[in-house]
Amino acid sequence: MNKYKKIGLTALAASLVSVSAHAGEMSVAGSASMTVEGYTGENLNAGSGFSMGNQLTFSGSGELDNGMTVSLSFVLDQGDDATTVAPAAATKKFGDAPFDSHSVKVSSDSLGTLTLAGEGGSSTATSIDTSAAGDIWDTFDGARGSATAIAISDSGPGDNSIFYTLPSLMDGLDVNLSYQPQGSNRESGTGWGVTYTGFDGLTAKYATTDEVGSTTALSGDQTVYNISYAYGPITATVSESDFDVETVASDQTMSSYAISYTISDELSLTYGSETVEKGGSTTDAEYSTIEASYTSGGMTISAAMKDAENVAHGTGSSEDFEYWSLGASFAF
Repeated sequence: MNKYKKIGLTALAASLVSVSAHAGEMSVAGSASMTVEGYTGENLNAGSGFSMGNQLTFSGSGELDNGMTVSLSFVLDQGDDATTVAPAAATKKFGDAPFDSHSVKVSSDSLGTLTLAGEGGSSTATSIDTSAAGDIWDTFDGARGSATAIAISDSGPGDNSIFYTLPSLMDGLDVNLSYQPQGSNRESGTGWGVTYTGFDGLTAKYATTDEVGSTTALSGDQTVYNISYAYGPITATVSESDFDVETVASDQTMSSYAISYTISDELSLTYGSETVEKGGSTTDAEYSTIEASYTSGGMTISAAMKDAENVAHGTGSSEDFEYWSLGASFAF
């Protein structure tokens, strides 16, 4: 660490600029994708359309004199956070190319890793609650023809939350903690989770986190497990996320499984399924997918066929949909 003497305000300012320039470096990683996709259903024939995805991730880290490592990460994602502010409805809160997820991480072998997420933070449950099949429901949620498909509730902690990974307790075991600070009309929320990889081919995860709602009736917890086992070219995964609050109609349980087969280093196939149960409903929302991907260098070609039934927990045929996609993604 540089030490300064009283050498005058101007010289000190120049020194601080110099230190800032040499204290660390930021690197940029990006990805881009092109996709053609389409939806069909009894009251929905969306045809096909093209879409494009792009984002840039800025990251950097440096080691302090005391041995601790400090890392910074933030994402630029076109169209994210396009929240309008009153009174001008056309005025965007952060402009056209805003920050997306951003965080500061401090870590050491003896103290573990502490992450403060300004945006895009995870609780111990949401850090592992992607379903075994890859969240097929997310392809269909929202307005679809005359139906409004369900979305999955979770214990997302919001902005300025903390995620902490303890120092290594034993080989293959990680222990995580999360904290959501107290806000207006709500309490703080905590969570804990474990990940075990000590057996060859096995990855087992479990976590539970407080769900902090705006009222007691909307508060409860989210409990998640995800177990994956790889044997040769085959990987089988099962998962379950249980969202339980005082209001029964808001309860959700999503069960999922997937089987992946790696044909070669470049080509793989996956079949997956999800079932979503809702409190007070006798009809489950059901989803399935068949996906294939081929990777060569920094390019991945992917194709998917997805099916959804009872997307609003009803039995009408207007709640059944199909989706197909063909895409190319590029890492650079």
